[in-house]
Amino acid sequence: MRIVVVGAGPAGTRAALRVSARLPGAAVTLAGAEAALPYDRVALSKLLAGEIEVPALLTHSARALRDAGVGYRPGTRIAAVDRAAKRAITARGEALDYDHLILAMGSQAVRLPLPGAELPGVVGYRDLADVRAMLRAAEGRGNAVVIGGGLLGLEAAAGLAARGMRVTVVHAVDWPMERQLDARAGALLATRMGGRGIRFAMPASTVALEGEGHVQGVRLSDGRLLPARLVVMAVGIRPQVALAREAGLDVGRGIKADRGLFTADPAVQALGECAEVEGQCIGLVAPALEQAEAAAAALAGQGQGWAARTDSAALKVSGTAVWSAGDIGGADGEILTLHDEGEDFYRRLVVKQDRLVGAVLYGDTADSGFYLDLITRRLPLGRMRASLAFGPGLAA
Repeated sequence: MRIVVVGAGPAGTRAALRVSARLPGAAVTLAGAEAALPYDRVALSKLLAGEIEVPALLTHSARALRDAGVGYRPGTRIAAVDRAAKRAITARGEALDYDHLILAMGSQAVRLPLPGAELPGVVGYRDLADVRAMLRAAEGRGNAVVIGGGLLGLEAAAGLAARGMRVTVVHAVDWPMERQLDARAGALLATRMGGRGIRFAMPASTVALEGEGHVQGVRLSDGRLLPARLVVMAVGIRPQVALAREAGLDVGRGIKADRGLFTADPAVQALGECAEVEGQCIGLVAPALEQAEAAAAALAGQGQGWAARTDSAALKVSGTAVWSAGDIGGADGEILTLHDEGEDFYRRLVVKQDRLVGAVLYGDTADSGFYLDLITRRLPLGRMRASLAFGPGLAA
């Protein structure tokens, strides 16, 4: 059985390895668009900050992949899929014949269509090439502007500041990471990062990037011009679906797939950030790896498929631990908070109908498992409610 996996990110690599293990004798080919060995994209922030070097990013050597029965093809971008002939066509025109195809192309960074967006010195933040471009720019120090105050934007800001650049984060909302944090936790995080020399323009929107021959500044809607020799766009990601759409597969926000990660074509599966499973697209590594495991099991006729769980995000931003899960907005709910200014510690819990439905932890996330269990199992709080914010040691 010839199996081609398109995309050598964490999910695609995991799928290739698990399929090879579950289907002994299968000829598994892993095609990666980047001319590099598979690497840990989550650790790119550590590379940017100077905490590790490139070799520490790599997750699998060519020999390890080969020993696991996976033929790795770096620098192999798949440009088209002929489902009738069961062929994946590379950008160089080579045909890779398959009996089964797994699409794991991930996402692409959103690039704002602003005047000046194509100037040299304007980069995204998605892959190793982006980080290398930022590292080259950081050698000259100077001013950098990061557009976007989500997780990736803050990681970029922290890394560039660690490299000696003067960084300003431009964010459209009043506080950073609004999808994971409430306003108070976001403000605490911004204050913490401000102590490391990172400035914030919030809420603010960018109308143009200015410069001649190279970016020199970011123009905001209020007229301010922020000087910048480097601009990082970190405003979100978009599932890579063009290949699937051109191949005639059903595409919504992502490539539509069932719980077994099968598309409408039984010879094609889709998983990770490029997939849309029962109406849901994911953007975190952990569920993408779960989908890879489920896809391999389903292809081997095993397992129960993949089912979405309560969203949770355990992150470390500029040395600060944050965690959130469930409904953190709190509409129609009761809000329980605990804030220790001296310890820079904060918790926000959202309770509805005597059940915990959402939680935000800032500064100390050791009790995240306790709160996630309450949220996912929808356990009645009862007398526990009065001491819930203090964690499992006192909740009873």
